[in-house]
Amino acid sequence: MSNRYSFSLTTFSSSGKLGQIEYALAAVAQGVTAIGIKAANGVVIATEKKTPSFLVDETTLTKVASISKNIGMVYAGMGPDARLLLDKARKSAQEYKRTYCEEPPTLMLVKEVASVMQEYTQSGGVRPFGVSLLIAGIDETGPMLYQVDPSGSYWAWKASAIGKNMINAKTFLEKRYSSTMEIEDAVHTAILTLKEGIEGQISETNIEIGIAQQIETTNRDGELVKVGVFRSLSNAEIKDYLTNIA
Repeated sequence: MSNRYSFSLTTFSSSGKLGQIEYALAAVAQGVTAIGIKAANGVVIATEKKTPSFLVDETTLTKVASISKNIGMVYAGMGPDARLLLDKARKSAQEYKRTYCEEPPTLMLVKEVASVMQEYTQSGGVRPFGVSLLIAGIDETGPMLYQVDPSGSYWAWKASAIGKNMINAKTFLEKRYSSTMEIEDAVHTAILTLKEGIEGQISETNIEIGIAQQIETTNRDGELVKVGVFRSLSNAEIKDYLTNIA
């Protein structure tokens, strides 16, 4: 009985769809909205930080996370699934750095994560991941933003949204997005997009923002070089952006 049930999870229906993928996408659609915007000089990802109860210590909750020095991600859907994928992505990034002595390209890491997610759509006894990811990174090819879905499909986006309010968020982004906008404008646009669908007052404590951009630093030889860096904005920095918008 269990073998037949496991097998049925990974077979196509008569309409050519995988039912478990549909259910996984439904789980993503119930998650908190996350936004990604690629600017001319970097990438911005942002999300609402929603706690199940005011008794929960919100400082212990994070949805924007770094994978490597130059790549970060945000998710919509099931937190435990995202945590497992984050661990796998960090392991792949460390293996690449140990082998080549440099940070991994964004696309390579996206392919690694997408392969893991795809594998879970055709393996017996497991279910697809109930999460979609927005992965932001910057490398020699420039800033890149990718969306990875439970099926293992991935696309490069100029701007995208996942989660509960993604349809309205994408409509808002289509009106506001410009290929010439820089990182500061992208942060403002991300905040305004979240503000459209957030419940209650938006503040520095209930949203998270991460940015990937190039910074100048010195290498071991004392030469000035540009390197890609991903980091999460502090509450103080987010508060400054909110003050400027207001």
